[in-house]
Amino acid sequence: MSQKPFPSSKPVARSRLRDIAMACDVSISTASRALTGQKGVREDVRRKIFQAARNAGYPLPNTVQGARIAVLASKAAMTDYSRTQFTWHVLEGLKSAAALREIDVSLVPLPDPEESHAPLIDALDREDFLGVLLLTIDDAQVMQRIHESGKAAVLINGDDPLMRISSVSPCNRSATRMACDYLIGLGHKNIGFVMRPGRPTIRRRLEGWRDALSEHGLPYPDENVISVEDWTPECAERAIGERLDKGTLHVTALLCAADSLALGALSALTARQIDCPNEISIMGIDNLPISDLLTPRLTTMHIPARELGEAAVETLIELSTQGQRVVRRTELACRLIERDSTAPARKRGGRQADRRLGPTLKS
Repeated sequence: MSQKPFPSSKPVARSRLRDIAMACDVSISTASRALTGQKGVREDVRRKIFQAARNAGYPLPNTVQGARIAVLASKAAMTDYSRTQFTWHVLEGLKSAAALREIDVSLVPLPDPEESHAPLIDALDREDFLGVLLLTIDDAQVMQRIHESGKAAVLINGDDPLMRISSVSPCNRSATRMACDYLIGLGHKNIGFVMRPGRPTIRRRLEGWRDALSEHGLPYPDENVISVEDWTPECAERAIGERLDKGTLHVTALLCAADSLALGALSALTARQIDCPNEISIMGIDNLPISDLLTPRLTTMHIPARELGEAAVETLIELSTQGQRVVRRTELACRLIERDSTAPARKRGGRQADRRLGPTLKS
C-alpha cells in the first residue's frame, strides 16, 4: 500500500482528516479509528496513518503511553558515566520524564565512527521506537543518517552544526562567561582555563572564557589554557603540577571545564602546600554532588543535567506526535554556586603575585 502525496492545492497546515485518509488510501472512518486508538485497524496501517498525520501537522492525541525510545550514547558518554557522573544525572532525568509518560527507555551504546553503525541502523529501522535521543554525540555521519531516516530525534549535550536535528544542551558559553565575570569581580586578572580539547561544547566554554576576559580588557594568552589528556582528576593534577614545578603557571585563579578537573587542580595545590583559595582560587563547572564535599568546598557553575534529560524527552514527544516544523536548538541556563574555593585576589606583593617564580617561593 503506497502513501499518496497530499494535494498540492491545500497547505499542509490546513490538512483535514480527509487529507490524511486520501494520503494513506483509506476511508475517513479508518483514519479516525486509527488516530483515536480504536480497534479494527491493522498495525501497519495505523502506523502509516500516524506518520501521515505527523507530516501534515495534524493534532494528535496522546499516543505515547507504552511507547519506547532509544537513547544512543557515545563511548565518551559512557566513559563520563563512570567518572564524573554527569551522564548518570542526565539519564536519571530522562528516565524520570519517560516514566511519567509510561515510556520505556532502551540504552544503545554507539560504536566509534570507524566501527560499524549497526546499532544505530537497527534503532532507526525499529518501528516500535517512538524516536531516538543522542547523548554526547558529535559524529557528522550519525547526524546525517538520523536526518535521512526521518525518525524523530533530539541531541542531548551537543548540537548539529547544520541544524538538521533539534537539540537540548546547557548554555556552555554563557556559563564560563558568568564564571569569569565572578572571578574578575573578585579582582583576578590572570585566569587560567583547564580543559580537555575536542568537543564543540567544550570549545564554547573556552569561547566564554575569552569573551569575559576580552570584555574586561584582560589578557587571555594561550599559555593560560591548560590542556589535559582526559577528564580524570589525575590528568588535571599532573598537568597543573608540571606547570607549578616549572614555575610557568602565571595565574591567580583556575577555571576548570569540569568539576573532576577542579578536583585534580586542588590535589596539585595541596601536594605543594599552596593554599586554595588564598593563593590560587579554583572554580569548576558541573556542580556534581562531590563538589560540596571537597576541602575547600568547590565554587562551581551548576549545569542542569537532570533537566537536560527531562527537556529532551518532552521535545522528542512533541516531535513524534506533532512533527518537526522548525529545527530548534534549546539551551538551558546555568547558575553560579559560590562556596569556599574562591577568594579575592591578593594585592601585588604577596606570594600569589610571585607565582611565576615557582611554588617553593615563600612570602
